[in-house]
Amino acid sequence: MSKNLQRFALGAAILGFGFLSHSASTALSSTVSTTSAIPEPGDASSLYDKKCADCHGKDGRARSFRGKHTHARDLTDAQWQEQVTDERIYNSISNGKGKMPAFSKKLSDADINSLVTFVRSLRK
Repeated sequence: MSKNLQRFALGAAILGFGFLSHSASTALSSTVSTTSAIPEPGDASSLYDKKCADCHGKDGRARSFRGKHTHARDLTDAQWQEQVTDERIYNSISNGKGKMPAFSKKLSDADINSLVTFVRSLRK
């Protein structure tokens, strides 16, 4: 074999190995980041604390500074709980309402459904 052909073969082997190892590490890292981004199922309480409590308060009564400023709904109000449907709560979380932002692009359907259930549990 000529020296140029040997160098070419060696270079191709090195590049091929580097490409394969890079592809494998990229696939592994994307799998790891995807699985770590999935929230724990049934963890509506922590999701509520992260996304809703600033305005609606940790107890759902909307007595926080931000809740008073934005006129957030008191989620514990029994009369409101009786009048509103799960679908309406879902739509409010998903699409937003008034000063409340939409969460349809930030939360999955399962997350929104778990929040609906959590909101129902706040009834006093």
